[in-house]
Amino acid sequence: MKKESMGMQQVICMKGGVGEGSQHSASLLGLCCTTLPESVAIADLGCSSGPNTFCAVSEIMTIIYKRCCQLVRSPPRFWVFSNDLPGNDFNSMRGKNGEEFGLCHVAAVPASFYHKLVPPRTLQFVHSACSLHWLSHVPPELLNKQISNKGKICLPKSSSTPLIDAYAAQFQRDFSLFLRLRAEEIVPGGRMVLPFKARRTPDPVPDESCLLQDQLAQALQELVSEWLIAEEKLDSYNVPYYEPYTEDIVTEIEKEGSFGINGLEIMALPWDSPNGGQNYDRSTSAQKLAKSMRAVHEPMLASHFGAEIIAADTREVEHVAVLVSMTRKT
Repeated sequence: MKKESMGMQQVICMKGGVGEGSQHSASLLGLCCTTLPESVAIADLGCSSGPNTFCAVSEIMTIIYKRCCQLVRSPPRFWVFSNDLPGNDFNSMRGKNGEEFGLCHVAAVPASFYHKLVPPRTLQFVHSACSLHWLSHVPPELLNKQISNKGKICLPKSSSTPLIDAYAAQFQRDFSLFLRLRAEEIVPGGRMVLPFKARRTPDPVPDESCLLQDQLAQALQELVSEWLIAEEKLDSYNVPYYEPYTEDIVTEIEKEGSFGINGLEIMALPWDSPNGGQNYDRSTSAQKLAKSMRAVHEPMLASHFGAEIIAADTREVEHVAVLVSMTRKT
């Protein structure tokens, strides 16, 4: 199972190649109102690669810089730790180098964020966008074939109770571990903001969570019917992906105990969100969404099937994201 997990950690990453009224901003302003050190260490976990890699970090530094100007104090020196899995294309990372904010040092940290990343009490601020719905690995019950998910790749609408319980338990273990690790790395009073996919209903398999995964599974089933991939290959392919219920997120944070929750926002996002909010006709939206899905899934699909797989079209529904803002307790 360990070998399987390490293999998956290499491929669950984007294919290579926060506005001022948000919880993001509020959390940073709260940080700035406390004693801000001469150096501020920021970690961006699951940073991916490409032209948007430094957007969140740049926004974080901008907010801190503006607040320092309002308080008539010199801006701090910034240390930025950009983290993603080893398979991420760190060489293609481009972005602002922080010249307008003073000294800024950037370091790549290729590792799973389910491991220790930096020395204890190093970080003042942690940001992780669209990452924590990815599990460290597929639930062991699937890897050990104690549970069958034949012809499916994740949690389908037809999921059995044991399958749902296995994914939920894996998320609980992973999220609790994530919180414990970050609690060691963040200074007391430091902040953490975590936007990621979630459910607004206790139903573990709502349409908004299952639609795309079910359509991708259907596309793979069609390839099986065309003899392009083996049925056994599909049956052995499962995606380590889980959208938790918002109340379960709160429960895990409170149970772990290291962080106080400053706020939790639920945002319903249209499937056109990968288009930058532009409204296209249904066909164009489906094509753009398929490209977005392909950027996420292609490394995993190619690793397992040895071929490039393109997702099926999609239909217009909403998906749900949750944003959690926390402060490290003293």
